[in-house]
Amino acid sequence: MKKFVTAPFLPTDVNIEQVSANVARISAFPFESGYAITLAHPLRRLLMSSSVGYAVIAVNIEGVAHEFDTTRGMLEDISLFILNLKNMKFKITSDAEQIEVKYTFNQKQTIIGSDLSTDELEVVNEDAHLASLNDDASLTFSIIVQKGIGYVASEEIREIVSKEYIPIDAFFTPVKKVTYEIEKILVEDNPNFEKAVFTVETDGQISPVDAFKEAVTVMYDQMAVFNKVFNLADVQIVETSTTESTVDLKPLIVKIDELNLSARSFNSLDRSGIKYVGDLALMSEIEVKNIKNLGKKSLEEISDKFASLGYPIDGSLDEETSSALRKKLEQLKA
Repeated sequence: MKKFVTAPFLPTDVNIEQVSANVARISAFPFESGYAITLAHPLRRLLMSSSVGYAVIAVNIEGVAHEFDTTRGMLEDISLFILNLKNMKFKITSDAEQIEVKYTFNQKQTIIGSDLSTDELEVVNEDAHLASLNDDASLTFSIIVQKGIGYVASEEIREIVSKEYIPIDAFFTPVKKVTYEIEKILVEDNPNFEKAVFTVETDGQISPVDAFKEAVTVMYDQMAVFNKVFNLADVQIVETSTTESTVDLKPLIVKIDELNLSARSFNSLDRSGIKYVGDLALMSEIEVKNIKNLGKKSLEEISDKFASLGYPIDGSLDEETSSALRKKLEQLKA
């Protein structure tokens, strides 16, 4: 029977799966049809455009006038040195939004990311290559690391750094990739609800879960402007119900005629008024054996089928699931 509603269904569950140090899978559900993508698309855009990160915005190399120059004793030319520097992922460990650090390297060695870490500055990709020096090399340079969002071109940075510095295009975004999938899920007897599943990957400057949290915060803050006019009430947070589990009940409210049982087994169950998987799951093994006209082979077939579903016929459902299932079956048969 069609039910009348006066407000959209509010999602109740959020799951977080830490796939790796820099990858997380975050899902929210259940949404009414069409609502999941309405939320997912702007969140993805905010993750890619509004996540706070760090980048080198300028470098000053002693004895070097411009990015197309060279310096004695270093294998790389300056343009390649700057490119390697741009590929390094820095993180300011203090509350400062900008810091300037000076380095000096002498003699033959290979400079990698970990060589640039200081008390105030951390290089996330420690193994990233910067430069290779010969025996007679002496390399002294300073960098400016800035906190920010998005992208700032070197032409704009040139206006805010001193003349001895070479400006560098700044890519602040710490989020490397964001994808989302919209999955169909079953809520009660309605299969048209949705789950939004986000997969977030960062470069290590920030954890994927923190990046997602920042994006949600930005969305909240942007929408808050309407509260000045409309005096909106506080956001309602729906707590997850502990009396009903959509995941547990989904296979239990499948109709018997969808199990592809033999005609003999199906007819025995149908004539006994058993219409759903849950009807059998609530019965003990003795009760199942006493079903009229249910022979040994039919019992074995049904037992195997239910075992494959994860609900062996032994009446072992926990009390919480049993209670929710009985309520659901009553609604379906009403």
